Amino acid sequence: MVEISFLTEPDRARWEVLARGKDAYFDVERGADSYERTWRRVLDDERIRGIAARLDGRIVGIAHYLFHAGVWYSDKCYLADLFVDEEVRRRGVATALIEWVARDAEQHGAPGLYWNTLEDAPARALYDKVGRFHQGFVLYTYRRDANRTPARS
Repeated sequence: MVEISFLTEPDRARWEVLARGKDAYFDVERGADSYERTWRRVLDDERIRGIAARLDGRIVGIAHYLFHAGVWYSDKCYLADLFVDEEVRRRGVATALIEWVARDAEQHGAPGLYWNTLEDAPARALYDKVGRFHQGFVLYTYRRDANRTPARS
């Protein structure tokens, strides 16, 4: 049975193994300071939360999420990271993590849970079962151009 709980200080080493595994999967490189900063945020920032999924007492999955204000409706909850050890995938760990986040979000007045993923991510099979795909939505992120002069207001 999967057990879910908030991350605590003794979880640091295993958390970092899984966080680095997530980054390797998405081909992201980070320095040690980024992991330390995120770890501190997960433990100390009231808006950002980190949870661990355990099987037989061993952490096999992690999730990070945060609450933020909604403009038109109630507050929202953004599932920023979800990663499960490859050895235990397809055993309900990711589903348990998502369901935990959804319950926590609702209990804290943020029933709108959402996340992003890559178009070709294998996890979409699960996401299509537990979530609602919004056909036609496109994600943009701002691209800073070092040579561009900022607009003046």
